[in-house]
Amino acid sequence: MNFLDLAKNRFSVRRYKSDPVPEEDLNYVLEAGRIAPSAVNYQPWQFLVVKDKKTRELVNTLYHREWFREAPVVIIVLADHNQSWKRADEKDHADIDAAIAADHMTLAATDRGLGTCWVCNFDKQKTIDHFNLPEYLEPVVFLPLGYPDQETDINRHKTKRKPLKEIVSWEVM
Repeated sequence: MNFLDLAKNRFSVRRYKSDPVPEEDLNYVLEAGRIAPSAVNYQPWQFLVVKDKKTRELVNTLYHREWFREAPVVIIVLADHNQSWKRADEKDHADIDAAIAADHMTLAATDRGLGTCWVCNFDKQKTIDHFNLPEYLEPVVFLPLGYPDQETDINRHKTKRKPLKEIVSWEVM
């Protein structure tokens, strides 16, 4: 499958089968995050994988959606502010780099027939407290991971995305 087809097949999954994610596929997804580009190649991320039932129950309290409980795995993508590149104006790129890694993982999951959904509306402070995260690690996104129990229209982008002429300028704004 070419890249655009892969990207069109990725969608926000909100219904998951209970089937476990094979370790080989989970490692494939994690490897995609590991090799993602980052500013100055600093790779300012950590991936916290949650599979254990007891820990999953706790993670479910950090984001209260019934569908979220169905995913057999959650990857918590953390931005490492101690490892990130800072631009001259002090813009910290940790969250941008973590987002790039997360996006690589969502596409790798799609490549393996797995589904994901970006979850950013979680309780950040409770996440920090529960996992006893040091102040330099910021939770950026939860990625539930599992086999989708729903389908999507791969042609949805024709009507659910702005046309190029609305978002692209050539030479001047």
